Amino acid sequence: MESTTETKDQYYEMAHEPVSRIIPRLAVPTIISMLVSSIYNMADTFFVSQIGTSASGAVGIIFSAMSIIQALSFMVGMGSGNFMTRSIGAGKRRLAEHIVSIAFFTGALIGLAIAVLGTLNLHAVVIFLGATDTIAPYAEDYAFYIFLAAPFMTCSFIMNNLLRFQGKAFFAMFGITAGGLLNIILDPLFIFTLGMGTAGAALATGLSQFISFCILLCMCNLRKDCISIRFRNFRPTLRIYREVIYGGFPSLGRQGITSVATILMNVMAHPYGDAAIAAMSIVNRFMQFINSAIIGFGQGFQPVCSYCFGAKLYNRVKEACWFCIKVSTVVLVVFCILGFLASGNIIALFRKDDPAVIQIGTAALRFQLATLPLQGVITIGNMFPQSIGYGIRATLVSTARQGLFLIPALLILTPTLGILGLQISQPIADVATFILAAVVIRGILKEILADSRTSGFPKAASKNS
Repeated sequence: MESTTETKDQYYEMAHEPVSRIIPRLAVPTIISMLVSSIYNMADTFFVSQIGTSASGAVGIIFSAMSIIQALSFMVGMGSGNFMTRSIGAGKRRLAEHIVSIAFFTGALIGLAIAVLGTLNLHAVVIFLGATDTIAPYAEDYAFYIFLAAPFMTCSFIMNNLLRFQGKAFFAMFGITAGGLLNIILDPLFIFTLGMGTAGAALATGLSQFISFCILLCMCNLRKDCISIRFRNFRPTLRIYREVIYGGFPSLGRQGITSVATILMNVMAHPYGDAAIAAMSIVNRFMQFINSAIIGFGQGFQPVCSYCFGAKLYNRVKEACWFCIKVSTVVLVVFCILGFLASGNIIALFRKDDPAVIQIGTAALRFQLATLPLQGVITIGNMFPQSIGYGIRATLVSTARQGLFLIPALLILTPTLGILGLQISQPIADVATFILAAVVIRGILKEILADSRTSGFPKAASKNS
């Protein structure tokens, strides 16, 4: 067993500091990172929306492509991060060093493949993603630079997760925040001052991702208290890839199915024109902004959960889980009330000159805000089983909201109820996912606590969980 005094000191707090202190401390930098990422995504939507409704719709179209990039990145980043932390908790630091390097270079190869395939097939891609004839030219301009930046995006997302799982969320926050602020500054410069339009917004995003990549790489390799990325440690094995994919598949499922659902939503909104596509794009970006805070809070929970599970501290795992659910639910109730009161003004902020966008978007936003308080249980219902290796159940919860329940709702309700069906599909999916997540959380807690009293080994050790 490999173990060092440095490692013990670094992870001691995860096992002994009160969860009410350690989780918020780890979560705050991650929340800031998530919010900044959401803000600069909304900045793209805001500035591009000033060009026109079709341009605004283009951002929503390419959002699904960016979701695919994020999905693959988070699969590698979350899967390797979980595996790395559990390995450290079990005293296997050398294995953790290999996991980190394998994750980084695998992400670089994935990003390079996306860049090549995406830039060579721009028109076909945007049409497949649901662009109308009027939206397609704007979408192609936007997608070109997004695809060029794909290798830096994948590696940045992976390094962000690796730092976070090492308890270094502050350093991850610094890299993401620096890039995000740069994007917000460059957006109006490239779009309006230089007259680049939607291409300018995408170029600003690409440059910001490159800056984040450089900062995060320095954080990983120049700090002695972080596990360095070294090419000599890039020694892929089927076992490591199996563990990474198994642990990260819930993230792939969640993000990937989000992309599929977004494409379907754009296709279902197609008959109602560019205004419907633009309105749903604005609503989705705003809801992503709110949910990012809860996701960030949940990500502060994950390293504590993974480490304590690896160290067989099962009661502490339970305590951390319920703490996160209680705090997130209270916060979301507040967001729900404030957002509902300001919903009309929120949509108008993006497209004040288009009454159709405001009307469609305001109703859709209010419907989604009504089920917002349920997102705390849904988020933990995904992150909790993923953190401890219950891959199948984590994947089930992660794919349920945007896939298992949302896709059928869109296919059934939109043809039946028209634009109303499009607006209420997500809230209905949220209610169903909440019920599923609650059942999964309760079942897993019951299992691991029962196992701790009998054999001392959780059922998560089996890949059949």
